[in-house]
Amino acid sequence: MTSLIAVLPGDGIGPEVTRAGLAVLRAVAARHALDLSIEEAPFGGAALDALGAPMPPSTRQLCVDADAVLLGAVGLPGPPPPDPALRPEQGLLDLRALLGVYANLRPIRPLAGACEASPLREERLAGVDMIVVRELTGGIYFGDKQEGEDAASDRCAYSRGEIERVVRCAARLAKQRSRRLCSIDKANVLATSRLWRSTASAVVADEFPGLELEHLLVDAAAMRLLTHAADFDVLVTENMFGDILTDEASVLAGSLGMAPSASIGDGGKGLYEPIHGTAPDIAGQGVANPCGMILSVAMMLELSLDSPEAAREIEAAVAAAVAAGARTPDIAGSAPPATTEQLTEAVLARLGGAPAP
Repeated sequence: MTSLIAVLPGDGIGPEVTRAGLAVLRAVAARHALDLSIEEAPFGGAALDALGAPMPPSTRQLCVDADAVLLGAVGLPGPPPPDPALRPEQGLLDLRALLGVYANLRPIRPLAGACEASPLREERLAGVDMIVVRELTGGIYFGDKQEGEDAASDRCAYSRGEIERVVRCAARLAKQRSRRLCSIDKANVLATSRLWRSTASAVVADEFPGLELEHLLVDAAAMRLLTHAADFDVLVTENMFGDILTDEASVLAGSLGMAPSASIGDGGKGLYEPIHGTAPDIAGQGVANPCGMILSVAMMLELSLDSPEAAREIEAAVAAAVAAGARTPDIAGSAPPATTEQLTEAVLARLGGAPAP
């Protein structure tokens, strides 16, 4: 049966890293005889320029029909337009809601070689292997907004049901790993966080006996990420906290360009994208790090395409290529910097068993 993959290259470095991800996807599809249909569509700023909307009807329909969606990055340089509907990022929020992908999985696992680029000492990175589960379709990003010249407000709201489903997702992951789950909130200040904490406690107590649950305030979690990151395994938190903490945690992997993500819901369909932005300052220079996108392809193969063996092959190929010195400027460290294409070719060579370039 053919699996349809919707590809949204997006803006800035998005098309560059998307090309890298598709090259790797096609390589493993050929190795594993995967029957894939890949269709590209405009999205974000590129769609705004071409069709006047960040998610045109044709792109929307493709994403509805697809088995998985692969996204480069969205966003335009300069100040945002006054109309929120004409902002590229609004297309991303609408896409998440359209697909019903409420859990954003962001693994953080430093790779040999890339760690040289981290500002943290090597001993701070030893043993780090965590996954952050970020609630994706609720909270302050989706709340009612009021904006004026002298005052503005953003409403943060969560229902018990929204919290329960993302905590269940995180707890299932923790059950497969070390049976430890850390729930992050700001319950000493925020009403939504107090609901979050009580709901997380109830879900784990009622449905996941034997799972160890720790509650941690977000400011303490931010500090511990840089001092004792290896203590974490699976973390679950609300939308904005998860967005901020995972960008912080990316320094553990050496660069924002190393971090993949998968956004999933109750079905098999998912949205896969690196966590970095459009990086307009380096767009078109051929130096963007493709690892976050390539590793997002690996997550797509495992979670939406039922191909975990292919996913492990990609992860191993990326780790081997980076360890051997194929590193873009953001993670080059003491190695000569590679281009996006050179790093991609190094990964492809290891997938094919040929010597690396």
